[in-house]
Amino acid sequence: MQRRWAMWLPAVVVPVVIGVGVLAVPLTAGAAVDLPDKTPAEVLELAQTADVSAFSGTIEQNSDLGLPDLSSLGSIGGAGSVGGSAGTAASGTDISSALELLTGSHTARVFVDGTDARLQVMDSLAERDVVATPDGVWIYDSEDASATHITAPADGDSDAKKAPDAADIPTPSAVATELLTKLDPSTEVSVGTDASVAGRTVYELILTPRASDTLVGSVSIDVDSATGLPLGVAVLAAGSDVPAFSLAFSQLSLDAPDAALFDFAPPAGTTVTEQALPDAERFADHGDVATPEHDGPEPTVIGTGWSSIVEIAASEVPAELADSPLLDTAAEAVDGGRVISTTLLSVLFTDDGRILAGAVSPAALEDAAAGR
Repeated sequence: MQRRWAMWLPAVVVPVVIGVGVLAVPLTAGAAVDLPDKTPAEVLELAQTADVSAFSGTIEQNSDLGLPDLSSLGSIGGAGSVGGSAGTAASGTDISSALELLTGSHTARVFVDGTDARLQVMDSLAERDVVATPDGVWIYDSEDASATHITAPADGDSDAKKAPDAADIPTPSAVATELLTKLDPSTEVSVGTDASVAGRTVYELILTPRASDTLVGSVSIDVDSATGLPLGVAVLAAGSDVPAFSLAFSQLSLDAPDAALFDFAPPAGTTVTEQALPDAERFADHGDVATPEHDGPEPTVIGTGWSSIVEIAASEVPAELADSPLLDTAAEAVDGGRVISTTLLSVLFTDDGRILAGAVSPAALEDAAAGR
């Protein structure tokens, strides 16, 4: 997943996003496409060397993860600080609304120009915006006329936490880049069927787990044949030929967006919360990702590759998560806890307060929790 983004999401969503934040499916349409043949290595190089820093377009997300209808949950309390770690809920954020983004269909507009980015999620009667620039981040929700402004660290403050930037906006290209940087021998790489996405011809790069105990059947990345920009990312559950989760461009322009789009000003009547990135929280740099350092234990990773399981210690799980109505609605009782099971991901909430999550079966989580 986009791990820096995990620190800005409600705590209740984080275990789910661990598994599905990188999973999406392309929209293909139009006449048959026949591109010059390329090997998997050539298509992989085309995607990894893409140099497109400015674009805008519409992205469509569709999901069928087998989750129950969560619309009846309403607003779930327990909000905390937007700028906190993954164990802190976002202020003013409706947790059930965030979970709702993992179900059904949604449309968003995205604008990227170098270090500036804007994500505009359009609901039927509301609008949500995230605007990230070197000066900071705006998070706006028109439904309750609220906005949070997170200021960037002062120049020269090398110890400050890094705010989200354009690379963190979850576009198909950003998600694909995250996947491709983690390729290892646990994945077989092949080339699929040429297609068209957002009116542009693409190669289909297919990533297939070699492990037999993962819920993921395959992930495909639609790579623009001209620029190498990934335009869609796709996931199928093991044993299925129907996409389980989707995110792809339906419209795309490679022209630079209007700079005024990144100069956000909250509408009149908006309640604005000003928030600086917390000085007291130290962050360590692991590769290109800033992760929090604290006195508590770091998450434990059990296993490797597509079958790996993330275990979060009970001391790191927010109290409001264990008491969330989500568990009563979406989880079922199992030996030693409660489990939320989807076609791509399982999340186990143990009776002793731990959380285990992975793209594996609930039984695999139960075994890991019991140390088997």
